[in-house]
Amino acid sequence: MQVKDVAKVMEEIAPLTYAEDFDNVGLLVGDYSNNVTGILVTLDTTEEVVEEAIVKNCNLIISFHPIIFSGLKKLNGNNYVEKAVLKAIKNDISIYATHTALDNSKVGVNFKIAEQLKLTNTTILIPKDNTIKQLITYVPKVNLDPLKNALYEAGAGKIGNYDSCGFSTEGKGNFRPIEGANPYIGEKGKLETVAESRVEVVMPNHLEGNIMKALFDNHPYEEVAYSVINLNNKNKYIGIGMIGELEKEMSEQDFFSYLKEQMNTPMIRHSKLLNKKIKKVAVLGGSGAFAIKNAKNAGADIYITADLKYHDFFSAENKLVLADIGHFESEQFTKNLITSYLKEKFTNFVIFNSGINTNPVNYC
Repeated sequence: MQVKDVAKVMEEIAPLTYAEDFDNVGLLVGDYSNNVTGILVTLDTTEEVVEEAIVKNCNLIISFHPIIFSGLKKLNGNNYVEKAVLKAIKNDISIYATHTALDNSKVGVNFKIAEQLKLTNTTILIPKDNTIKQLITYVPKVNLDPLKNALYEAGAGKIGNYDSCGFSTEGKGNFRPIEGANPYIGEKGKLETVAESRVEVVMPNHLEGNIMKALFDNHPYEEVAYSVINLNNKNKYIGIGMIGELEKEMSEQDFFSYLKEQMNTPMIRHSKLLNKKIKKVAVLGGSGAFAIKNAKNAGADIYITADLKYHDFFSAENKLVLADIGHFESEQFTKNLITSYLKEKFTNFVIFNSGINTNPVNYC
């Protein structure tokens, strides 16, 4: 098994095309063609984690956070980033980061938080824009079903819990082959009219390459007529944050106790309590001040996130409670999610969950 095989499996749940523009995801250190001896999964890649990988004979680290984020101009070992990268390179260890690609996954970071809190009726808090396209093409009626099936097999026509979704209409297409053409139907210099079907399917951005290859490989015409249209539809299955409901409503204080226990956090910074029951809960792992407005608009009773600044707490405006549980604490179970997923996909391969607590924040 090679690094590219693990990356391909990771990108089934966290396509890199859905990472935020500011992010640095994918293979940060190493070569996709390297053979993998073992996999170590971590939240952060530190020098200590790289040492753990060496001890456990793992030459691939799957890290949630990217160790290289703002770019490197030198590699002299002058800071913790350079030290970790140098140690990885010296020991031929590859580092792959998923970060906001997994944040935007419906089974990613925020799914795991919702699962820890046993939330039901969960939906994406901020659906992502510009992730869906529409493919339109024209094919001889007799070739309609084989082409549609090939497109579906490549990933087109999937909407939520439905697949093989498409639309076709019948009509007549006309064309005239000219010099140099090798027509599937018709003769050079002669206008040809053919019973054709117009085919329309949606396709996710991250599978566009596979779907277009399926179109060209399975369409009978020498020249394929097609259109690809960017859709402005929000994708309710891809995006950041999640909102759901508790099975039973709780008082604010009871919920805080529950939150500390379920999220293994020693303290919670929060906005003014409203003396209201908590039922509808919004979550966003990591730095989530930007989504306070979304949580309010969604009718959340409480919004759980991290890294809130002093003035962010004013944004609650007595409409909901803001709860900052800590950056590491909000994302800590992501490591378990990745490890469990990879073990399901690679049943006969060594995959370790890092035993190192990489939280740089301490409490007293």
